[in-house]
Amino acid sequence: MAMVNIENRLPPSLKLTQLSRNLTDLLPYLSSLADIIPRDTLLWKLKLLKSAAAYANSRLHAVKAEVLVVASGKDYMVPSRDEAERLARSLQNCTVRHFNDNGHTLLLEDGVNLMSVIKGTYKYRRSRKYDYVSDFLPPSMWELKNAYDKQFRLLSLATGSVMLSTLEDGKIVRGLAGVPNEGPVLLVGYHNLLGLELNSIVEEFLREKSIIVRGLAHPELFWGKNGTSAPFDVLKLFGAVPVAAKNLFKLLKTKSHVLLYPGGAREALHRKGEEYKLFWPDQPEFVRMAARFGATIVPFAAVGEDDLLELVLDYNDLMNIPVVSDYLKDASRDTIKLRDESNGEVANVQLFFPGVVPKIPGRYYYLFGKPIETKGKKEILQDKENANELYLQIQSDIENSLAYLIKKREEDPYRNIFDRTAYRVMYSSVEEVPTFEP
Repeated sequence: MAMVNIENRLPPSLKLTQLSRNLTDLLPYLSSLADIIPRDTLLWKLKLLKSAAAYANSRLHAVKAEVLVVASGKDYMVPSRDEAERLARSLQNCTVRHFNDNGHTLLLEDGVNLMSVIKGTYKYRRSRKYDYVSDFLPPSMWELKNAYDKQFRLLSLATGSVMLSTLEDGKIVRGLAGVPNEGPVLLVGYHNLLGLELNSIVEEFLREKSIIVRGLAHPELFWGKNGTSAPFDVLKLFGAVPVAAKNLFKLLKTKSHVLLYPGGAREALHRKGEEYKLFWPDQPEFVRMAARFGATIVPFAAVGEDDLLELVLDYNDLMNIPVVSDYLKDASRDTIKLRDESNGEVANVQLFFPGVVPKIPGRYYYLFGKPIETKGKKEILQDKENANELYLQIQSDIENSLAYLIKKREEDPYRNIFDRTAYRVMYSSVEEVPTFEP
C-alpha cells in the first residue's frame, strides 16, 4: 500500500524517502483494524469469500460473453497478474491487457486510459463483429500525445524525417503539398525493413493535413496468435486494417486516405542485399479497385533503413540454425496466409524477426510522386492490359524515386544525427532541420 502513487521515474533516494513517509503515515491505522473488522467477522467473511469463489470458479468455463481483463504489474494488494492469467485460461473468450508499471488503483493512475484499451481490443463496436470502417473512432488527443510523446518520440528524433512531394507541374517541394487533401487517395509505396518508415508518415499527415492515414496491414497482426497482444493495439487505435479487397473497397468508398504496400511483409522482412528492391505480386488488383472509385494514386518512396539498422541475420541465416529453424517451421503452420502460390514470391511469406544491429542514426527521406488520377478511367482500367500498364508505371515511379533519394541524400549536410542535434540546440527544437535542395 505504501508503494502506491510513488512515481517510477523518481531517483531511488527520493523513492525511499517517499516510501518511508507513507509507511509512517500508515502505522497509526494498523492498531485500529481490529476494531473496524473484529476477528470473528473477518473469519466469517473469509469463509464466505472462499465458498463464493469456489461456486464462481466451477462455472467460469460456461461463460461465453466477451471479457476484457486489465491487470496491474505492481499490485501489492492482490495478485492481479496471476489472477488475470487464470481467468484467461478459464474463460472461453477472454482478452487480457497487462500494465506492468501500475499499482492496485490501476484506473485512477496516470498513463492508463480505459477507453483506449477498449478501442484497441475492438470491444467498442455496434454489432457482434467489428467493422473496420464504420466502427473506427479517430484517436483522441490523449492517444496522440501518449503515442508520439512516449512510444515514438525516440524514433522520431533518431530518424529526423524529411518529407518531399511532387506538385502537378512536376516540381518537388518539401512537405505534403503535392498530396491531395480530398479523398479517396491511395498511397502506394515501398516497405522498409521492419516497417520503420510508417510512424513518420502517419505523424506527418496528422500534423500537416489533419488526415488519418488508414494503413492496410498483414492479417496476422489482427487475428493471428500474436495479433491479440498489446503491442499491436496502437496500430488499431490509429486506423490500421487487415489487408483485404473488401476492406480496401470500404475505405475507398468512404473517401479515405489509404496506405498500401503491395510488397507487404516480403519487403519489410527482406534478405541481405535486397535493400530498396520491390517485391510485388503479379496481379494489379489495387489499380482496378482505385479506378472503380476514381481514387487518386500517389506512388511514394522511403529510404533510410540502411542508416538505422544493420541486417546481420536474415531468414536464410535463421533457417541454418537448427533450433531456430524448427521454431520457424512450427510457427509457419499457424500463420495466416494472404495469397495462393500463383502470386509469385510475395505469396505466403514466412513472418519472423530478423537479427539487426542499430547504427548511429542517419536520416529518413520520403518522396511522394506526382498524383495519378483514375477518375473517369473506370472502363479503361477494367481492361487487364491497361491496368497492368498503369501498375508497371507506378512500380517504375517508386523505383525512380528510390534512386533519386539515395543519390540526393548524399548532399544533405544534416544527414548525421549529431549535426541535426546541434542545429536544434543552436536554433530551435521545433523548426524543421534543413536538408538538400530538391
